[in-house]
Amino acid sequence: MDVEFHGYYPGVVGKIIESHAVYYFENWGFDVTFETQVGRELSEFVSNFDKNRDSLWVVTRQKKFAGALAIDGRQAVTEGVRLRWFIVEPKFQNIGIGKSLIRKAVEFCKKKRYPKVYLWTFKGLESARRLYEAADFRLCEESDVLQWGQNIKEQKYELALPESSLNNR
Repeated sequence: MDVEFHGYYPGVVGKIIESHAVYYFENWGFDVTFETQVGRELSEFVSNFDKNRDSLWVVTRQKKFAGALAIDGRQAVTEGVRLRWFIVEPKFQNIGIGKSLIRKAVEFCKKKRYPKVYLWTFKGLESARRLYEAADFRLCEESDVLQWGQNIKEQKYELALPESSLNNR
């Protein structure tokens, strides 16, 4: 697969935002509110990043940005940790990058003994859904919302991690 995994590096916040904005505009018609939300929330996450709680994986292939995924542990005790900003550039899809990112995220959460991981997505992202379900995430909520200039069916997936507990740390 000849890919490299990195953490944060200068310029990568912009690359993750751009990747999301372009992909979701071109494929789903999402408007500027999506890009600004990703930018605002991702910038806040990186600004408050705690390596003991959070993780960020950035993938490059042939020195080009290929994808990313983050685990946001700020709400670990109350809601669970959140899998966020998962994206693989279209030209790098279907070569195992997405599966590797999900696997790294789940392994990180198990190592940290987080009891639950959740993510928000929407109906129609079938390739991502298959990756989530293959990692044992299960659909637990679904609702119709008007968001980012579109009517979407928002979905919440959760993964319970057995024998994990923040209280046993």
